[in-house]
Amino acid sequence: MRISATIFLTDETITPTRLARELEQRGFAGLYLPEHTHIPVERTTPYPAGGDLPREYGRTLDPFVALGQAAAVTERLGLGTGITLVAQHDPIDLAKQIATLDHLSGGRFTLGLGFGWNVEEAADHGVDWSSRRDLVRDRMALMRALWADEPTAYEGEFGSVRASFAHPKPVRRPRGTQLDGPRTLVGGAAGPKLFAHIAEYADGWLPIGGRGLSESLPRLRAVWADAGRDPAALQVVPYAVFPTPGKLAHYAELGIEEVVVQLPTGDDAEVLRALDGYAPFVA
Repeated sequence: MRISATIFLTDETITPTRLARELEQRGFAGLYLPEHTHIPVERTTPYPAGGDLPREYGRTLDPFVALGQAAAVTERLGLGTGITLVAQHDPIDLAKQIATLDHLSGGRFTLGLGFGWNVEEAADHGVDWSSRRDLVRDRMALMRALWADEPTAYEGEFGSVRASFAHPKPVRRPRGTQLDGPRTLVGGAAGPKLFAHIAEYADGWLPIGGRGLSESLPRLRAVWADAGRDPAALQVVPYAVFPTPGKLAHYAELGIEEVVVQLPTGDDAEVLRALDGYAPFVA
């Protein structure tokens, strides 16, 4: 089982370059970074985990810039987002960012995408909350048109692009699929709508915490198969996990091949202590 890591990198934490070097040297499979462009002070959206919103949410580094630094100082470390708020991006610009990072890293990028939880943040980007899932679906289709090998036009509900020359192209073609672009995982809670999105335009699921997979995985696999997707190609990557030997053994029994463990938002010493603690799982 591959062990990757995620962390809220900020202007007050360990740097992307130091962390990336440490992860690769210690045998971790990848680094996934979250995204928040800003956190409006006046907001009514409750923090999903309950209580006050942690300080790091308003100080998060841009994941693509940080991952670009990580790519420059490593050779094997996977690079991913957990997650990219696709609805909050211009899709033509985002397609270029993703393709460039994947190209420069030699195909090491995984696009973890989600629909968001902070209504006020999304509103400042002009996102209508009720239609954000359809917006993400549309923007993924537009980006895949730009990633196609031949100039391909796209006309969607929320946006369009002419047949265009758009290089570089993402390097990776996910296993067992004809989708253009890097490996794509959708984050979110289990449910029919989420599973339909995964089966339509992604390569798998990025479930936060990984709870309840024994019950939810059969449902996802059924939706996946009904969509005509190759059963062997489905990838499920539990995200922001605090691992135990029993938990990882359970994931292995379910056929899971990668787990993303949670690192503390801290300075060099605090993060390195956490990496030392995870060493037995990586070994």
